Amino acid sequence: TIVSGAVAERIKLNSFMLFSIIYVGLVYPIIGSWKWGGGFLDQWGFYDFAGSTLVHSVGGWAALIAVYLLGSRIGKFGKDGKPNAIPGHNIPLAAAGVLILWLGWFGFNGGSVLSADPELTSLTLVTTCLAAAAGGVASALFSNLLYKNFDLTMFMNGVLGGLVGITAGADQMSPTDAIFIGITAGVIIVLGILLIDKLKLDDPVGAIAVHLICGIWGTLAVGIFGAMASFNQFIIQLIGVGIVGAFSCVTAFIILFTIKKTIGLRVEADEELKGLDLMEHGMDAYSDFRLNQH
Repeated sequence: TIVSGAVAERIKLNSFMLFSIIYVGLVYPIIGSWKWGGGFLDQWGFYDFAGSTLVHSVGGWAALIAVYLLGSRIGKFGKDGKPNAIPGHNIPLAAAGVLILWLGWFGFNGGSVLSADPELTSLTLVTTCLAAAAGGVASALFSNLLYKNFDLTMFMNGVLGGLVGITAGADQMSPTDAIFIGITAGVIIVLGILLIDKLKLDDPVGAIAVHLICGIWGTLAVGIFGAMASFNQFIIQLIGVGIVGAFSCVTAFIILFTIKKTIGLRVEADEELKGLDLMEHGMDAYSDFRLNQH
């Protein structure tokens, strides 16, 4: 699902399903075993409580490769190379989705304690919530400084960035640490989305900035904040991020490039313009909208 947002509106459904089965069925378990299965990263002392790297950045690296191989949506970048905004159809529904994710993250991080320890579970829930709130506020304020408006989509991605950022060390951080991590993630989100646009990569929902960039930040933050903070721990975290990133990129490229050269990755231009709801699924997602357009 991390990859799905980045490749939305232009990827073939069967190609995406095939990629998902292979990547989730093979790559995720291999990388996860390096830490959570007692593998070499675990033996080195690499720490990732609930998956800033092992879940989020693994998906984020694949999203980066997929976006590069797919190309941008028609009309995303003008002849001058400047990005054009392609607005989402329903911002209130997107906001509801973010709030549902925020709630779900309590199970995601809180459940990763793997016991009913009330003290550790409570700390994890508090740091998770504070990082999310700080990320949302920071991204809204920072984007307001740049664009002179309170961009709700930036706020939503800031919340998600804060959640991704705290995931690696949610059980190791104090509430104050969590707030600092969230604030940094909120600023990183805005800058990350700007960077992706400057690289002329089309990520419709900001998945790369949220899951990859904030995933890296959250993993490195374990070596900066909290109970495990030390220079040595930071270096171990950095090495772990690099190894996981290299393996994710290589495997994602092999899978996606093979699919591209065989059954193809991207729909035809006329299919993209008509809409994948009609062309891939045989029905209008918004029939009233199409009727009004005519």
